[in-house]
Amino acid sequence: MARLFGTDGVRGLANGVLTADLALGLAQATAVVLGQGRSAEARRAEGKRPVGVVARDPRVSGDFLAAAVSAGLASSGVDVLDAGVITTPAAAFLVQDIDADFGVMISASHNPAPDNGIKIFAHGGTKLPDIVEERIEEHLEAEQLMPTGADVGRIRRFADAEDRYLIHLLGSLPHTLDGLRVVIDCANGAAAGVSPQVFSDAGARVSVVGNDPDGININDGVGSTHIDNLARTVVELGADVGIAHDGDADRCLAVDANGTIVDGDQIMAILAVSMKERGKLVDDTLVATVMSNLGLRRAMDEHGISTLQTKVGDRYVLESMNENGYSLGGEQSGHVIMSEFATTGDGILTGLHLVSEMARTGKSLAELASVMTVYPQVMINVKDVDKTRAHSDESVLQAVAAAEGELGESGRVLLRPSGTEQLVRVMVEAADHDTAGRIADHLAGIVRSSLSIV
Repeated sequence: MARLFGTDGVRGLANGVLTADLALGLAQATAVVLGQGRSAEARRAEGKRPVGVVARDPRVSGDFLAAAVSAGLASSGVDVLDAGVITTPAAAFLVQDIDADFGVMISASHNPAPDNGIKIFAHGGTKLPDIVEERIEEHLEAEQLMPTGADVGRIRRFADAEDRYLIHLLGSLPHTLDGLRVVIDCANGAAAGVSPQVFSDAGARVSVVGNDPDGININDGVGSTHIDNLARTVVELGADVGIAHDGDADRCLAVDANGTIVDGDQIMAILAVSMKERGKLVDDTLVATVMSNLGLRRAMDEHGISTLQTKVGDRYVLESMNENGYSLGGEQSGHVIMSEFATTGDGILTGLHLVSEMARTGKSLAELASVMTVYPQVMINVKDVDKTRAHSDESVLQAVAAAEGELGESGRVLLRPSGTEQLVRVMVEAADHDTAGRIADHLAGIVRSSLSIV
């Protein structure tokens, strides 16, 4: 059986790859594997059933997939709390907040509406390690002894789910947002309800775009993957800042008053400096991936902050943060994790704290973002090559060494084999875009000629 779980749950075309049968089976397997945890066993000792939270984003396929997941859990003896349409980080928070045994989020994040996905959170609202995902996949094909009669689970509406999350977000803020004009792009997704509300409750004057979800327009020309519309709106309205979410609001990108995009690296730089000043940055360390811009590391060095790099993927950032107790980490894409308040990337939380820093310091977003100089970055995907030899082929290694010698301290080179495709990503950063492009083109040619499988 091919591996079902990818880097962030099970994802694919709804009713194509991701069917109701698969969703039901995954839920039943999840109930078996995660229903054996200490919290679930403690409930059984008290004569209670395990508890699972189920939530979804507003894409149209979420209805039948959430119904299938809820049915699978209840038929396995799990009591289901149906939180309806909420964000992925809200679902993770609720699992932790009510001490549920696990949670299931139905969302394909930034993907287009025809896709959907199933993300599973363990007790405490944390993402699953690979070994637990493998156990769930193994149980998909195993015979299950199902409860009957009064032992089956119940499905109930989680009536105050959004209120709990909103109160939690407001309680995290170090400063109100009074006087600031904020435009929020909800990507026609799960943030449409709570994000404008919480920014308004925090004191901001709020305008909203991408807040009319109809089940099929999620991420369609709006949100963090299509940020130009937000940039135009911020400038037209004379707003102080724009905040862009993706479909399930685990990402946050920003736009300053001039319409300039502020990415995840810049947001992390701003938050890291602020948290250090306020004694909130554990061990004065920021966790980022190898894809984060060289300028981020340089800026952190200048402020006495260490940068710990991980493999690409917020799950690896989380693993490092959890292992070492660090308080801030994330990715250039806008997945930012503030572990004091969240167990996963939370776009609304990130946006609130970013705007709160503007209010606290009285500085514009452009001023705050100037803490970091963004180095021009060029990436080329070289297809149809033997990616397994990317870090061992002598010609490639010599070319990389020569490029690194030319760049010196003013840039860097990264060759990254794709985890899902037969290609190698060549990334070059340099002090100017022309140099980065020239070196990236040269290296891509060497990779193509040396590793070709066509």
